[in-house]
Amino acid sequence: MAAWDLSVTVEDLGPDAPPIKISVTSDLHIGGVILKVVEKTGMQQDWSDHALWWEQKQQWLLRTSWTLDKCGVHADARLIFSTQHKPLRLGLPNGVILRLRACFSSPVFRTVQGICRVLNIRHPEELSLLRPVEEKKKKKDKNSAEDEYDLTNVPLTSVSVPALYDGMPAHFADSPKTEAVYRMLSVSQPSPSPESIAKLYRPASKVDKTHIHTRWLDSSRSLMQQGIQENDKLWLRFKYYTFHDVEPKYDAVRLTQLYEQARWAILLEDNDCTEEEMMLFGALQYHIGKLSLSQEVGSCQGMEDLESALKSLEVKMVGENNSTDVLENMTAPELNDYLKLFRPRRLTLRDYKQYWFKFQDTSIFYYKSKEDSYGEPIQQMNLKGGEVTPDVNIAGQKFCIRLLIPVPEGMNEVYLRCENEKQYSEWMAACKLASKGLTLLDSSYRTEVKNIQMFLSMQRSNSSASTPQTDESINTQSLVSPRYNKKYKVKQLTPRILEAYQNVAQLSLTAAILKFLQIWQTLPDFGISYFMVRFKGSRKDEVLGIANNRLIRIDLGVGDVVKTWRYNNMRQWNVNWDIRQVAIEFDGNINIAFSCTTADCKIVHEYIGGYIFMSTRLREPSDTLNEELFHKLTGGHDAL
Repeated sequence: MAAWDLSVTVEDLGPDAPPIKISVTSDLHIGGVILKVVEKTGMQQDWSDHALWWEQKQQWLLRTSWTLDKCGVHADARLIFSTQHKPLRLGLPNGVILRLRACFSSPVFRTVQGICRVLNIRHPEELSLLRPVEEKKKKKDKNSAEDEYDLTNVPLTSVSVPALYDGMPAHFADSPKTEAVYRMLSVSQPSPSPESIAKLYRPASKVDKTHIHTRWLDSSRSLMQQGIQENDKLWLRFKYYTFHDVEPKYDAVRLTQLYEQARWAILLEDNDCTEEEMMLFGALQYHIGKLSLSQEVGSCQGMEDLESALKSLEVKMVGENNSTDVLENMTAPELNDYLKLFRPRRLTLRDYKQYWFKFQDTSIFYYKSKEDSYGEPIQQMNLKGGEVTPDVNIAGQKFCIRLLIPVPEGMNEVYLRCENEKQYSEWMAACKLASKGLTLLDSSYRTEVKNIQMFLSMQRSNSSASTPQTDESINTQSLVSPRYNKKYKVKQLTPRILEAYQNVAQLSLTAAILKFLQIWQTLPDFGISYFMVRFKGSRKDEVLGIANNRLIRIDLGVGDVVKTWRYNNMRQWNVNWDIRQVAIEFDGNINIAFSCTTADCKIVHEYIGGYIFMSTRLREPSDTLNEELFHKLTGGHDAL
């Protein structure tokens, strides 16, 4: 077979060095090419991390047993002999920027696993990398360089749960410098200054929120294939809002970074919340900030935290399963009561009318009065697949539930008004479960009621406790979003946050962080990622919200939910890659199709497949990830 010359640029020889020319034949395998290149350089060093990058095709030649002919490499190919692990600047949810070595040749899904192993974050499948949003820079800030912490010398570990020394992974315990970095990762940072909040990108509408999600990297392609170069900056963020198996003993970094991401979502108004909820979030941040200052990594306080955290998690995950509960759960709780109902129509006042309501399975029936409840109801409303959001003002004693009920032509909006907290907690819990297709017989009903009652009591003003009206150490402007800083003066905010603080002051650090995350997860728009799409047959752009259990169609004009589709009713979905259109089939012969107008449809396809993958983890008892299944569900035509 005829020999021909192949030119290979060797990065280690320097940027100005000319390419090396080697004589090859088409049946020479890639491993043989690498051997010839190494021999030609004459350099004695460890080449084990090096591989060939084909510049024109934007791909790595990693299969060393394949021949040049099989790879399709000819004499005109420009090959670069380069390291697979390169330095990357990584922005974490808490604002810390790390410089560490990441794999540029494997799919991003595996690269994130490697990064999370270094940082000691379990369940890396919940996180991913995205291109950062540019900050608003003022002219005088031109020279302000960001602080970076170098971890490029930290060895890459292959163990998913590394050995802990003094409460931190062994590879961080090597020097005081790396110990300090680990503390920054695992302990909450001080509250940001109002100036730093103002500098960050703040989405003003759902359309703005769609732009953030166009920046996610493709999990099935490598960093180099997506144009990421050595020392580029990327963000590491939680992408899928299903937090599996939270264990405070092992998850110090994971919990802290999750808390920081939640905190910034509140401060930058990424998630909407009521005034009372904002004051409670402010109080929890203040409390967590105070405790974090005195917290040492691996201290005894950590064990107390662990006990209380595990108790609160048990309550959250399982419910307090004592014998009386078991007896109660054998008989379905009945919900019958007088509530007030209102159906919004254009140009009408809120006129609530009282009816007798009955909750059965996943439906609400209502009658003119209790006496009529043995006959036909005025209407039956099935909440399965609907949307349930709170509309509460504790100070004004307003306890309303906003329901969006699925009907063939879209969603019907209905408001229910309850008399008091107890009634609201019971009905709100029932509505939430019904929207997921669960009945009052479900074991989580009692826990849900208790969680709602506890959340309401935390927002209630504690008039009996003596509230300090001022506190020098509290910086209210860093604890609430800019909207509330504009609405109230500092002297108005301080007593309100300190009043809410009385309800959470007894919590330990881990319990306070878990409480913050738990309340964040109850917000109506928690965990929804927005994309601009155009539905088949429609002439206008709309917003598609992707949550962990459903897809939401949102009208751009009024910002209202038009329709909701649950994943558990999904039969199949596929992508027509030629016209970049996603098509989904649901039970009951419901078919939808849409194309993405701002993001690549691969990102949307990956989100849907990713959430379905997350739901399979409950059945996987081992700690090993089924990476093949993830790529099958999210990879599209690349995976095939």
